[in-house]
Amino acid sequence: MADKQIPAVSNTGDTIEPAKENTASIPATGERGEKAAQFLAQHGQVTFDYEEEKHVLQRIDRRILPLILGAYFFQQLDKSTLSYTSIFGLIEDANLKGTEYSWLGSILYLAQLVMQPLAAFILVKLPYGKVTGIAIIGWGSCAAIMASCTNFKSLAALRFLLGTFESMIAPSCVAVTQMWWRRSEQTLRNSYWNAMNGVTFIVGSLITYGLGHIKSSKIYTYQVIFVFCGCLTVLFGLTFILLMPDSPMEAKYLNEREKIIAIERLRANQMGVASRKWRWDHVLETFMDIKTWLWFILTIAISGGISSFGNLIIKSFGFSSFTAILFSLPTGCVQIVSIIGSAYLSTRFARKGLIITCLSCLPATGAIIMLTVPRENKGVLLFGYYLVQCLGAITPMIFTWSAQNTGGDTKKKTSSGMVFVGMCTGNVIGPLLYSTEQAPTYRPGLIANLIMFVLVGAMGLLIPLYLMLLNRRHAQMREQLGKSAVIIDESMLRKKNMGSSKQAELEQNEHAETHKLEDDNGLQDVSDLKNEDFIYVY
Repeated sequence: MADKQIPAVSNTGDTIEPAKENTASIPATGERGEKAAQFLAQHGQVTFDYEEEKHVLQRIDRRILPLILGAYFFQQLDKSTLSYTSIFGLIEDANLKGTEYSWLGSILYLAQLVMQPLAAFILVKLPYGKVTGIAIIGWGSCAAIMASCTNFKSLAALRFLLGTFESMIAPSCVAVTQMWWRRSEQTLRNSYWNAMNGVTFIVGSLITYGLGHIKSSKIYTYQVIFVFCGCLTVLFGLTFILLMPDSPMEAKYLNEREKIIAIERLRANQMGVASRKWRWDHVLETFMDIKTWLWFILTIAISGGISSFGNLIIKSFGFSSFTAILFSLPTGCVQIVSIIGSAYLSTRFARKGLIITCLSCLPATGAIIMLTVPRENKGVLLFGYYLVQCLGAITPMIFTWSAQNTGGDTKKKTSSGMVFVGMCTGNVIGPLLYSTEQAPTYRPGLIANLIMFVLVGAMGLLIPLYLMLLNRRHAQMREQLGKSAVIIDESMLRKKNMGSSKQAELEQNEHAETHKLEDDNGLQDVSDLKNEDFIYVY
């Protein structure tokens, strides 16, 4: 059995020259083993070097990343059409009264909340590519059909269906990121597809600005927006089904050797790839896992109603509808910079909790500005609003933090489902904190959001303490099993210290044997709490 050498690609996405060739060992397959382990067992022993692994990573980035970027972009675009159409007569033309507009924002997330358990089950049992592609076509169709809705009841029904299909996309993007990239590569990749929220602000605002000039006595402006965005989404959904592989083992665009390399490089994650087996013990562990509930609370606190009321808030500063649309463009730039920038800092310093706390200070400051500055100071109010939009960087950080600290196929899906239930719960509650009757100051909603931003900052400092405790427990478990208490997490090593860290580990444990695949819990569908080799990241 060949030794497993130092990985040729670091988890930050940086590449290094390995001291030796990297060898994939022949795995033993078991009843609960991963499909990845079974695949490697069938294909035997393969040796690959740095250049080959770099080539495979580039091919993964070129094919998989654009597809999940597009999927998340169209999800955000269709979901945001409600905000775009709100300033082009939707409220008046559809006769929306009181909190009915707020409920149109909440009901989409209510549908996503209800559908998360089913989404988690589907993502374990069925192929990712086909399931996600069908979901994209489904919500695109719903968005287009909303053009025929001219009252609250019909709009609410279509928004619920829209949310039902969209419940698949964010968990699917997280699952795909876990399936294709190493742990430290995941932070930046997750930030890229989450940054599509900011791209949507820019592109969606420009599209709406153009479509808003279409005048017709037979069709409302908001109906034009619905039809255009929905039909565009359906076309992308068809493309997604054709091009998106269901797993590295089933990627037709990779040859057999490239598939093996794509799988082998994920072993250090200790998270698994895909099992297609639903395990109820993983479900039970998810609900008993304290850290899952901590992230659940965190996502509730950061999910607010400002997104649904964004354009109305800008308009309340004293701008016209078209000017409000144009001033929403910088919102997208703020989100793109804050999401990718915070992901880079998180990868650079390996401290997600601290980054989340720092990020929460920005929307808190923005909320205070909007609550205290007089309405005639439009520039200052806009600055405060843009600061609040930095909250968009916190949600993807939570997604990544949760995903990187969860092992086992079923547990990964159910844990992600719990986090998204928290997000949906927050987004159901969030729009209800606001009402069109609060215009122009929207003071009650802003105060509620400010309190939540402070809570998020506090939790960003507390959660790492619990993760440190779990790492100590795992070190004790390793000692009891006769292993070294101190191990090196290869999935999170940086280029500059990978070689020295590996050498230090070998010096500390001279008699340690390198992992054989049959002894590697990472590809045996073992949950993180039961895998003593799993290392939690802060």
